[in-house]
Amino acid sequence: MMSRKWQDRLKSLEQRAQSFKAAPICCPYKPRLSRPWQPSSVWRLFPRQSAAIAFSQTCKEDVHVFALEKESTDAGQRVYLVTSYSELWHYYSSHRQSLMHCYEVIIEGAVCKLYFDLEFHIPSNEHLDGKKMVRALIQYVCEKLEEVYGLQCSSKDVLNLDSSTAEKFSRHLIFLLPNSAFKDNSHVGRFIHGILKPAMKSLQKGSETLTSEVDGGIHEEPQSKKRKHEAKEEKDLSFLIVKSRDCQKQLFVDLGVYTKNRNFRLYKSSKLGKNAAFTVAEDNMYVPKSDKQSTEEERTFLASLVTNVSFTGQRILICEVPERHPAVSHCSLQDKGPQNSEFAGEQQPSPYKDVDEFVQRLVHKDNIQGSIRRWTYFVSEQLLVYDIAKYRWCYNVGRFHKSNNIIIVVDLKDEVWYQRCHDPECRSQNYRSSSFPLPQEVCMSYMLKEDEEDQEFLMDEMGNIELSQSSVQTVERDEQSATFCSQTEHTEAWVNWPDDHSCLEALDEVEKIAAGKEEIPDELMIQAQTTQQDIKPSKTRRDGLEAIVVAVLENWWD
Repeated sequence: MMSRKWQDRLKSLEQRAQSFKAAPICCPYKPRLSRPWQPSSVWRLFPRQSAAIAFSQTCKEDVHVFALEKESTDAGQRVYLVTSYSELWHYYSSHRQSLMHCYEVIIEGAVCKLYFDLEFHIPSNEHLDGKKMVRALIQYVCEKLEEVYGLQCSSKDVLNLDSSTAEKFSRHLIFLLPNSAFKDNSHVGRFIHGILKPAMKSLQKGSETLTSEVDGGIHEEPQSKKRKHEAKEEKDLSFLIVKSRDCQKQLFVDLGVYTKNRNFRLYKSSKLGKNAAFTVAEDNMYVPKSDKQSTEEERTFLASLVTNVSFTGQRILICEVPERHPAVSHCSLQDKGPQNSEFAGEQQPSPYKDVDEFVQRLVHKDNIQGSIRRWTYFVSEQLLVYDIAKYRWCYNVGRFHKSNNIIIVVDLKDEVWYQRCHDPECRSQNYRSSSFPLPQEVCMSYMLKEDEEDQEFLMDEMGNIELSQSSVQTVERDEQSATFCSQTEHTEAWVNWPDDHSCLEALDEVEKIAAGKEEIPDELMIQAQTTQQDIKPSKTRRDGLEAIVVAVLENWWD
């Protein structure tokens, strides 16, 4: 008896195996990274950028947001991926078909590297030498970095990526400055606008006013005698003037890549429908530092990521626009030592206003009205760093410092905050206080609830990105609902008519035409009505009814 029961079970298993082979389930992506120092797996795909950013902010793992262009979708339509750098690289190098059009999302307010997007149309600029122009630009930017911020760098600190074709010269430059980064890409944009003013003047030579785009606005500044005198001493940047396809003069530098949540194409990626992927340029001088745990190609990939900036040891470069002179940018650098991060930010809220308000409450104690002087957002580690003014309580010494202010660091990932200090003695100890939990109302996991419907896409083990089963069912439900609503509206439009004179006349005509015939089936009446859905209630209502009558009789007699 046991043997027969076992045979029945075995037969049942065989039948299930055959059914699974006949209709296999699309396996969602599962990690197979074997390196113990790498983070645990997160691989989520979203149809909307906002949903991907929200999920990355609530995730406990070290994750980042990328944009993917699919071959089967329309140009400009993107899917957003949330994963770690190491995990993306592991599959980026193997799933080239599905990940070959990939972009880094430069999150609003995030600390970032100095970067450039350079391009010009080659047939319209046959006299130009692109490589020479790149070398000259790098040299000029390095001079300005030393002049404004006191930073010494060279072409060896610049990753030079090339995706040029016979028709278009295209480069990305990523400056890997020594222990320094910009507060966010809006500050990068203002710095670049500032140093390229001579080139922009060349575009508008002959004009009595200087027009420049600063922080998304257009400002005009009269040409004073002093400014005219300074213009003579400005470096000649006419080599940055190129011609567009329609022979209009424009800048070699694309000034439109410094907007919030900008999608910036990755190393080894091409645009949708194009085959020109970014590779290391022939004239590149940057060499990534050796590392036994990664290949040189992976190190180049990590160096190319604009927001891949760690919190520790960074000096933050800022470039602000004074309220009185909005067309003039003011750039500065605050240096507090190699073991500390720097703090920057205008008198405006951070991307997390609720967290700002919580920190404000922390420094309003003991009749002391402290304030947030600056803030910095390190998206790589999900840290908000606040430089506090007029409030000097330090947990290290258990009292208020006499002159040095404190720093409040909010860890959005672990949902805690702690205090650091500007005091030289506290800094020499690399002091940080114990961690204190954030109130629930300012925690990212509480404020940003994930919508299950946002998990609309899945990627299988072959790298194919498809709609998830739940999303397919949702689409089908939506289509059925739309069809039902359409049919309901159409039916109501006919059923809700009153039995007026026109209706009665039409019915009489049907009876006369059908005299002597057998009864018209209900199914035929429904079919005829369905084929006449374009007929809408109007003053020609009688004509509409007669059209249905004709359709019924034609089908019936056939």
